[in-house]
Amino acid sequence: MNSSNLIMTGLELMVLGMGSVFVFLILLVVVTTGMSRVLTRYFPEALPVPKAPPRRAKAPATIDSELIAAIGAAIKQHRSRS
Repeated sequence: MNSSNLIMTGLELMVLGMGSVFVFLILLVVVTTGMSRVLTRYFPEALPVPKAPPRRAKAPATIDSELIAAIGAAIKQHRSRS
């Protein structure tokens, strides 16, 4: 085989390979688009339900002074460790 014959065979194989990949990708796009249209036609998306505003927790009417002292002591102990 001479070099021009090898080049022609290589070009034929390249065109065949790239053509088959191109055809596969076109087919993939067509099938995906068709599936999308079928699914949106027969299974439409549900309308979003409006969310209720979050409920806020009520603060206690009075704050216990013993609780404040315990929290302060815990913070002081934590900071003294560092």
